[in-house]
Amino acid sequence: MREVEISKSPVELYKILKFEGMVSSGGEAKLVIADGQVTVNGEIETRKRKKIVSGDVIEFGEEKVLIKTT
Repeated sequence: MREVEISKSPVELYKILKFEGMVSSGGEAKLVIADGQVTVNGEIETRKRKKIVSGDVIEFGEEKVLIKTT
């Protein structure tokens, strides 16, 4: 599991996927979220603008990231 530090909290889910390179664009991030391919804390998340805070774990494909605030 990779740790990702964010400077402000909360951050929208699709932005984390995009900025961490888990997808190639914001549009792709929104599609994979809407398609049910992303989990937050072990639960499928379909809300693109789900607010992510420190301590949340995001999984997509083979990647798993833990969000921490700086």
